[in-house]
Amino acid sequence: MTTVAANDDGLGQVLLDGTLALFAYSGVGLVLFIIGFYMTDLATPGRLITVIREHRNPNATLLACAATVGVGLIVAVSIFASGGDLAEGLTRTLVFGAVGILAQTVATMIFDRLVGIGVGTLADDAGDRLEPAAILLAVANLMIGFVTAVAVY
Repeated sequence: MTTVAANDDGLGQVLLDGTLALFAYSGVGLVLFIIGFYMTDLATPGRLITVIREHRNPNATLLACAATVGVGLIVAVSIFASGGDLAEGLTRTLVFGAVGILAQTVATMIFDRLVGIGVGTLADDAGDRLEPAAILLAVANLMIGFVTAVAVY
């Protein structure tokens, strides 16, 4: 019969290891979210954060949110696919996450050009209202993120 103390020590170590891994993956995820935001900014004419904060443009906000969710999918699947070794998992997550963000950005830019929707016209000033084209691009960005995430796995 096992004692409660023995179970607590094993559980305590599991919780400590898991908590440290959680913080490590969260740190890598945060770095990838920041990279993803700035990649979206590069793909969008003008300074994206200015268009969102100062101009309060709903189209730019929707596109940035969709890109962020796409990055989240890529990061989450990268973590899931990384296996049990923390160092290897963090490395795989960082590399596959960064490559996935690059692939998502390039695919989104190609999609924008092929369907003929100018992101710049959707995110140009404060007077804009939410446009159906922005919704289409946001959904495309989410799906590109999803497909990229599955490719990571």
